[in-house]
Amino acid sequence: MADSPLVWWRRQGLRSRLTVAASAVLALALALSASVLLSVLERALMDTVDESTLAQAQAVRVAADAGTLTSPITTHDGTVVQVIDARGRITHVTYGTDRLVPLLDAEARAKVLANGEAALLDGRPYAIPGFLRAIVLSADHGQTVVAARPIGEILTSLATAGRVLLVGTPVLIVLLAVASWLMIGRTLRPIAALRRGAADITHTARSRRLPVPQSLDEVHSLATTLNDMLARLEEAEQRQRALVSDAAHELRSPLASIRLQLEVALGHPDGQDWRETAEGVLEDTMRLSRLAEDLLALARLDERGGVPARREPVDLDEVVRRTVDRYAEVRLTACAPVVVRGDALDLGRVLTNLLDNAVRHTSSKVEVALTADGVLTVTDDGPGIPEADRERVFNRFTRLDSGRSRDEGGTGLGLAIVRETVRAHGGTVTLEDAAPGLRAVVHLPPTI
Repeated sequence: MADSPLVWWRRQGLRSRLTVAASAVLALALALSASVLLSVLERALMDTVDESTLAQAQAVRVAADAGTLTSPITTHDGTVVQVIDARGRITHVTYGTDRLVPLLDAEARAKVLANGEAALLDGRPYAIPGFLRAIVLSADHGQTVVAARPIGEILTSLATAGRVLLVGTPVLIVLLAVASWLMIGRTLRPIAALRRGAADITHTARSRRLPVPQSLDEVHSLATTLNDMLARLEEAEQRQRALVSDAAHELRSPLASIRLQLEVALGHPDGQDWRETAEGVLEDTMRLSRLAEDLLALARLDERGGVPARREPVDLDEVVRRTVDRYAEVRLTACAPVVVRGDALDLGRVLTNLLDNAVRHTSSKVEVALTADGVLTVTDDGPGIPEADRERVFNRFTRLDSGRSRDEGGTGLGLAIVRETVRAHGGTVTLEDAAPGLRAVVHLPPTI
């Protein structure tokens, strides 16, 4: 079954479609222009003839009213003139003009006088080649002046102009179509370069970028935007690879510990304290569970693209009170009513991660405060973190040497989850020196 014209048209290349569309519009514009040109030219030439004929007719009428007409009437531009009396007889004519038959009969003369416009008549019955433009004026004593001028030369000129336009317009359209084809091809050349550049980018050449044209046009903007997208994709892929690598590294330690304990227990079953073995395996299993939960939380944050799971009013003070109540060693020093928009579970996880870190490193006390402007602080009196490392600890799987040395150390994902979650809620999180200890400061925009 043959494709419909619309389907065929859509399958054509952009260059072909643009060229055809431009040529079609150009052809229509030239056709309309040629038609208007011929119409205007014809109107102008005819108006010139009518004005000249009217001037001759008026001059004859003045002479007829004054009774000074002579026969034959003399004209200098080839105008044919007949003066007809009240009884319909021709009294005066120009040289060579018919003295017996009027150019216009009585009915035609009356119609021209009523319309006030020139009439077109065939001059061949009056031995005048071609067509004439006739003007009729009334004179005194019932006389009528009929003046006509041949327009054969004008019609010939208009026909010649029409033939020139008829031949020249298609030639001009073809020339402009070829020029459009070349210009459009040159314009689309940067897009072809983008296509070739995109085809060269593979999984083994991720750092390559698309060529950016020098011209500051839409193609330049497109290439710049695509390169920015490639940079973001490359960064996301690098982060994903780093996450997988770090996760595999973190999984090795508890899995190796579980395997070693089980191999020892199975190798010496009689002298093995199975309860101690089970407790050790359970501890490593819990560590794996925490790591899996943290990885799942980060994966969900990445999947949502930095957007909270829900955007609903959350009483942040209630979340703080419920979370702090689960820690006996944590003291709530201030808790002003604050309402923010976001996800209550994610915000509770933020505070839980901060409190877990604070409790793990504190010497004696942990204090939590929430002010009315949406500032949440968690302060401990532990060893703190050097200023040079306070930004680095927010990276994924980053643990300082002091944290790595602790058996109860975390996975290195807690603070990364905190920052990603706070950013998703439109806030910020920083670490400050508490002298002694460390203070985590979370800024969340309260609803008005």
